[in-house]
Amino acid sequence: MSGGQLFGALDRQPPDALLAVIGMHRADPRPDKIDVGVGVYRDASGATPVMRAVKQAEARLLAAQPSKAYLGAEGDQRFTDLLAGIALGPELAASDRITGVQTPGGTGALRLGAELLARSGAGTIWVGTPTWPNHEPIFREAGLTVRHHAYFDAEKAGIDEQAFLSSLDAAAPGDVVLLHGCCHNPTGTALSPDQWQRLVAKLAERRLIPFVDLAYQGLGKDLDADAAGTRTLLAAVPEALLAYSCDKNFALYRERVGALWVQSAVPETSAAVRDTMLVLARSLWSMPPDHGAAVVRVILEDDDLAAEWRAELDAMCARINRLRTLLAATHPALASIAQQQGLFALLPIDAAAVEALRAQHAIYMPASGRINIAGLNEDNVARFAAAVASYLGDEAGAVVPDAAIATA
Repeated sequence: MSGGQLFGALDRQPPDALLAVIGMHRADPRPDKIDVGVGVYRDASGATPVMRAVKQAEARLLAAQPSKAYLGAEGDQRFTDLLAGIALGPELAASDRITGVQTPGGTGALRLGAELLARSGAGTIWVGTPTWPNHEPIFREAGLTVRHHAYFDAEKAGIDEQAFLSSLDAAAPGDVVLLHGCCHNPTGTALSPDQWQRLVAKLAERRLIPFVDLAYQGLGKDLDADAAGTRTLLAAVPEALLAYSCDKNFALYRERVGALWVQSAVPETSAAVRDTMLVLARSLWSMPPDHGAAVVRVILEDDDLAAEWRAELDAMCARINRLRTLLAATHPALASIAQQQGLFALLPIDAAAVEALRAQHAIYMPASGRINIAGLNEDNVARFAAAVASYLGDEAGAVVPDAAIATA
């Protein structure tokens, strides 16, 4: 500290790139602008609506909730228990080796897990490239060393499984490996059941600890299919962590609803794990926000509401997959998009192309070329594809005509 200025040594930080894209899109007056940057679900009109099941659950809470008093560091335990059935399935959810607490969103779950790992003595976490940009800062801020393993083959627009598994040979026993449970952000890729099995074998061979980020369950294929790899993994390994977000599949983005489950090697360890989680949570945020978790609890407690939520989620998933099929049909370089899952895909274009698309066509996305499929609709996908096509090279010809898109 110099001259009494405590904060004088701080440096300016670069602005968040995605927030900058949001601001530019908002300021653009062009009526045909397209936003495929922000990672939220959108309907055909471009809105991110409140789900009908959520509205009904909120009405019930408004009428019947008796208090707004604190619930404690663990949050709404009934919420966590019911959600475990969705994420883990009934068998794992009942395991006495697994304990879970509510967190402020999936990000809170990741950070609580990172702090728990640091407190437990874990030093290194392996993260695939590319990944969600906030993953690395979360683990670094908790004091973990972040190392990278291979994952995505940009030329093939798919998972490079051999490089992925081989790169984990450099990990030491007790190291942690961060995994996307489904609908990989930003690539949209997904491990097949056989690939999950081979990954499980590698983790066992190297004695590595998986930390699964399951943020998009239900938006890839369906709830059970999207969680199948995670369930296979947890059933096979002694120790694991699972961070979960309800932001996307309940459309509760601003309510910050999530959970962290930790699986111990033996049941006797679970109590100490839970105690430590609660101590850490108390220091991080004291008590998690209640409203969104209460909404999810009300939905999952009621068979009719739960059925309505599932139907809405299925419709959202079907819309995303329909758009994937339409976009994939427009150009050979985009064909892999139809085989991917979830909101995101990574276009094979560079930052200069992204800037040109923004300036010339009012199309907004991050410099990485990651797009949110749900930002498209059946009216603008052809225009989007035509604009992008000029930056995709000459592979097998031009954009498929609108008529072909309509029948894809």
